[in-house]
Amino acid sequence: MDLKWGGHVKNILFIILICSLLISGCTESDNATKVEQGDFVSVNYTGTLDDGTIFDTSMEEVARREGIYNSNRNYEPLSFVVGEGQAMKGFDDAVMGMEVDDIKTVVIPPENVYGAYCPALLISVPVEELHAANITPVIGQKVTTQNQVGVVVNITDKNVTIDCNTRLAGKALTFTIEMVSIEKA
Repeated sequence: MDLKWGGHVKNILFIILICSLLISGCTESDNATKVEQGDFVSVNYTGTLDDGTIFDTSMEEVARREGIYNSNRNYEPLSFVVGEGQAMKGFDDAVMGMEVDDIKTVVIPPENVYGAYCPALLISVPVEELHAANITPVIGQKVTTQNQVGVVVNITDKNVTIDCNTRLAGKALTFTIEMVSIEKA
């Protein structure tokens, strides 16, 4: 009779153990918090070009290591409401379905980040116009002309060519994204 009772005790203990696991959440569940449209999220990210060059990051230690540190910037997770247009479309789409601590690497085509390179944004300005504004043009220099900011890309005797495209226009960008927090809508 003791053997029979011992078997029942083992079964009861096994059932209690299983119930405890289910109640504590120590089992896989389809109810994990996944990012959905309207959720407020915070992510760390690092953006790279096709050649592996890091062009942006939310993490100070990465920026310092890569030589892109900017002392005028706050290095902290990027926070935004998913689907509200607060982040680039491709970035917004990439976080959908992620859970806290997930890390994902995505390649986002130009049309979902900074758009296509636009040749019409190459502006030719007479050298005299820049000189009249006390600007001595130098290749790579940022200038404001005709209400647009651009970078000097070519200088001749008569004209200066200024590229008003963003430096990332026309480029596919790779982002490694780490989900830091999710606040459900």
